[in-house]
Amino acid sequence: MTLKTTLQTTLQSAWTRRGPLACLLWPLAQLHAGAVVLRRWLYQQGMLTSWRADVPVIVIGNVVAGGAGKTPLVLALVQHLQAAGRHPGVVSRGYGRQGDGCLEVLPLLPASLCGDEPLLIRQRTGAPVFVARRRIDAVRALLAAHPQTDLILCDDGLQHHALQRDLNIAVFDERGVGNGWLLPAGPLREPWPPIARAKHRSGPQAVAPIDLLLHTGQTAAFAGFQSRRALADNAIAADGTLVPLDSLKGEALTALAAIASPEAFFSMLRQRGLTLARCIPMPDHDKLDAAPLWELGQQGLRALCTEKDAVKLFARYPDAGQQLLAVPLEFKPESGFMQAFDARLNALMTPPAEAT
Repeated sequence: MTLKTTLQTTLQSAWTRRGPLACLLWPLAQLHAGAVVLRRWLYQQGMLTSWRADVPVIVIGNVVAGGAGKTPLVLALVQHLQAAGRHPGVVSRGYGRQGDGCLEVLPLLPASLCGDEPLLIRQRTGAPVFVARRRIDAVRALLAAHPQTDLILCDDGLQHHALQRDLNIAVFDERGVGNGWLLPAGPLREPWPPIARAKHRSGPQAVAPIDLLLHTGQTAAFAGFQSRRALADNAIAADGTLVPLDSLKGEALTALAAIASPEAFFSMLRQRGLTLARCIPMPDHDKLDAAPLWELGQQGLRALCTEKDAVKLFARYPDAGQQLLAVPLEFKPESGFMQAFDARLNALMTPPAEAT
C-alpha cells in the first residue's frame, strides 16, 4: 500500500466519527467553514462575478470529498437525454490530468491528457466532452465547437459558483455526510444541510440550492432518491471481446481498482461468485504508471479492473487479450428520480426537435 493510499485510508476512517484525529483537525475545519461562507457571500453580493451560458447548465456533484458515484450518474443522464432527442454536452475539470488548459476529449486521446472519467464519458456516450481548469472555458469552447448542443452537464462543480447553473444534483454514497464536519476534520466540502441560500435565480449572482438528491450506494444514508448498481454480466477485453463473468468462476483472479471505494468493487466481484486471489486498491484517479497488476499477469493470473481504470490500462497493454478485463457497472436511478429530473428540465427547455 502506497503512502498516499495509507493517508487517504486514515482520513476516511477518521471522518466516520468524531474521534481524536477528527477533533484535532476541528479548528482547521472552522477556518474552512468561514472561507466557504465568505466566498458564497462575495458571489451573492456581486463582488465575485459569475457567468451564464446560453443553454441550461446542470451540475452533478457532491458535498463530500472523494467520489460518490457522480460519473455513473452523468453517463446515465447523458444516455437518457440522448434517447429523448436532446443534444447534451459534458464539461469537467479532468482531475489528475497533465496540464490545465482547455481541451476537447476525443475517443483515442490518452487519459493522462484529459482525465479518466471524461474519457470514459466520451467513449461510452459519444457526446462532446471538454475539460478545462475553469469550467467556464470548457463550456464556451464546447458550445463554439458543437453549436447543436442544447444543454450542458457539468461533472462535479457544486462549489464552482463562477459558472451559473439551472439545476444542482447532489450525489451521496453509503458514507452520507460522515461525522458531519467540514474538511479536514470531516468529509464535507460545505455545510450540510445547506445553509440559507438565494431562493430565486433572477439575480445574476444568485447561488442556487440543491434541487435533486440521489443516493448511489447500496443503502441510503438519509432521505432522498435511490439508485441500483450492479456489475454487468459480461467483462470486456481490450479488443471489445465479451467474457461472461460466470465463466470466470473457480479461477484465481486479481482485481485492481483506482476509484474512491475500491473495496466496493471487490465486494461486488465476490458477490458474483468470483475468487479473488489478490486485491490491489489504488488511490482514486491513480495514473497506474507502475500498476502491480501486470506483474501478476506473468504468473498466469487473469486481472479484472473497473471501466475507469481500463481507459488507462487498455492503452498501456493493447495486446493483453483476455488476460486483462474491464467489468462495467450498470447504474440505474429509480424511476421517480428520472421523472423529477424530466419535470425540472422540461420547465427549462422547449421540447426537442423531431428527427427528420
